[in-house]
Amino acid sequence: MNASSFDVAIVGLGPAGATLANLLGQAGISVTVFEREAQIYPLPRAIHFDGEVMRIFQSIGLRPQVQEISRAGLKGMHFVNAQQETLLIRGGTGLNGPHGCANNYYFHQPELEQVLRTGLTRFNKVSVSLEHEVTSIETTGEHVNLTVLDKRLNISKQIKTKYVIGCDGARSFMRRHTDSGIIDLGLEQPWLVFDILLNENAPSLPDHTVQICDPARPMTFCNVTKNRRRFEIMLLPGDDPKGMTQEDELWRLVDKWIKPNQASIERAAIYTFHSIIANGWRKKRLLLAGDACHQTPPFLGQGMCACIRDVANLSWKLISVIQNKASDSLLDTYERERSPHVKAFVELAVKIGDIIQTTDPLLAKKRDEQLLSDQPTIFKFPTPQLGPGFWTGTSPLLGTIFPQPQLQNNQLMDSLVESNFAIITENQHLADSLKLDTMKLSFAKAWRATKFVIINALNTEASIWLKDQNSSFVLIRPDRYIAAIAGSIDAFSQDLLKLFSE
Repeated sequence: MNASSFDVAIVGLGPAGATLANLLGQAGISVTVFEREAQIYPLPRAIHFDGEVMRIFQSIGLRPQVQEISRAGLKGMHFVNAQQETLLIRGGTGLNGPHGCANNYYFHQPELEQVLRTGLTRFNKVSVSLEHEVTSIETTGEHVNLTVLDKRLNISKQIKTKYVIGCDGARSFMRRHTDSGIIDLGLEQPWLVFDILLNENAPSLPDHTVQICDPARPMTFCNVTKNRRRFEIMLLPGDDPKGMTQEDELWRLVDKWIKPNQASIERAAIYTFHSIIANGWRKKRLLLAGDACHQTPPFLGQGMCACIRDVANLSWKLISVIQNKASDSLLDTYERERSPHVKAFVELAVKIGDIIQTTDPLLAKKRDEQLLSDQPTIFKFPTPQLGPGFWTGTSPLLGTIFPQPQLQNNQLMDSLVESNFAIITENQHLADSLKLDTMKLSFAKAWRATKFVIINALNTEASIWLKDQNSSFVLIRPDRYIAAIAGSIDAFSQDLLKLFSE
């Protein structure tokens, strides 16, 4: 049996797999995607992503379509106690935050997945096979051989590919195959997730997310999109999980908010919130991404965000290795960078969960007194630094996401950068010279096809950023993270030589 050959095979066509396929497809990488299910799962799951993720959707040319099916969350998240006093506010922004968009968005996952899958039809080198299951993997020195079962016809076929990416979820077959260990960060708590569709006679409900820090029954309320609303309700000792999902019990739990004749139940399920990270995201030509390598409780709304960040980080490195002749060792920076970054978010979500999940009345009283001692605390969203990887220097801004400023003619930066590296400076002449010199000195053997975009920061928001950081040159990676920052042309040249040498 002859094997079909591809650059990359992706296992799983959820948000992570579909986004990765779009990122690779627009670069001209040949991609095959295998998905076990026959169609998109029709019920709600993830409901939130942030401004950085919207930038990634922008980078694959799908921002207008995603905005059409999502709602900008402009009022943030409010933490209230049993007396309805506001303890903590996770602030929102206007429609133009640091990423050139709102900081938070709410959405219905089946609609997002449809947008991402439709996007794949633009690329003739991307093929999608539904109802196909990978049953065996054999790695050789130069490629990977996959055996894939067509579940409709009960026929197996052979696939040859340079790399395989497991985007196959929390129960990942790929993770089991790679023998990746699991680091447990300590949270294992069952919650009831209850989605409803409001009727026309529904009462007025909050237009933002509310974390109800009531020790008698911790809960979360989310305004999703249109008439969709979600309740997340913590299970307490003595609760019967099966009984909790019965219709009468569901309405009793939310009786203060809404009545049975004012909405219909779309879904009710018990989930155990975990905080885990896989140890070993790469095994030779096999890599993991998304829920296959980490799971976080939902208190920060960062579950899907972490998955999309994974593939944004991994995609440009795969492209650099496959197309630009960069060393395969570049892929080793993927886990080194992403694992500490996602761990920072998971650990923070656990801490936020401790605030919400407090069920001891005395501890809850102390918590309230501490948080109410002055005024409601404004919780600023963190911007963790990547772990050691493809960046160089000592500035704390290195390995963090660069904002998306408006440039001349009110154009957003990413629309100029596209999927390339970018040098941002006010000195256009020096930047052009630097680009040529670097290519002559460093790209003789590696990174031969690497493209740079020179961004003229003069009299723009980017110029203000440079002045604030006392810098003259910044190198931005294709995933918009800062790889080098310097105040002089000589220092910046040395940084580029260090990064782009084999």
